[in-house]
Amino acid sequence: MGPDGIEALFTRGDGTYLFARWERPIVPVVFGVDAASLGVFKGAFEAVVALAGHRMAETDGELGANLLVFAFRDWDELLDVKDLGRLVPELPGLVARLQAAGANQYRIFRFEASGAIKAAFVFLKMDAALAEMEAETLALAQAVQTVVLWSDRAFDGTSPLARVGERVILRPEIGAVIRAGYDPVLPAMARDPSHALRLAARVRVD
Repeated sequence: MGPDGIEALFTRGDGTYLFARWERPIVPVVFGVDAASLGVFKGAFEAVVALAGHRMAETDGELGANLLVFAFRDWDELLDVKDLGRLVPELPGLVARLQAAGANQYRIFRFEASGAIKAAFVFLKMDAALAEMEAETLALAQAVQTVVLWSDRAFDGTSPLARVGERVILRPEIGAVIRAGYDPVLPAMARDPSHALRLAARVRVD
């Protein structure tokens, strides 16, 4: 993947470039899934974090958990989750907008003073489309889409995943971009499109 393709992955709908990655260890917690699916989600996050060369932990000293995944049947259920409104103050309005749009998933990020990712919230409304997905595919997709801050349109009309025979895998070029983004020489947050050139140089080296 060349510089233009990489730049597009982090260029938002308003034309601005924004890349961010995690600095603190990632501590995921998944609500609303059975024990088997919980193990699948944990495995997916572990695999993607290992690919990035980053770290996971059992707890976050400030937040407890910093990557929260909620699976549910109806958006209104979020309004009944204890303390979620404190973590996501705009929650009632957000739920109304997502209901009106017919959305089945949404992600919210919070950021450190440095601009690095501090926390992420993943909301999965398990409608027919998501319910039909294999747990492995759904979990891997969420892990990929929270390990860095992609553009709001990065995967419009496409997917970061690919099917190879019976298996669903991360597309190699997307994996290469994730690895490059976690190069310790690069900043944890970047707003200048020239950052894509630096990523592209590392993707080619890999």
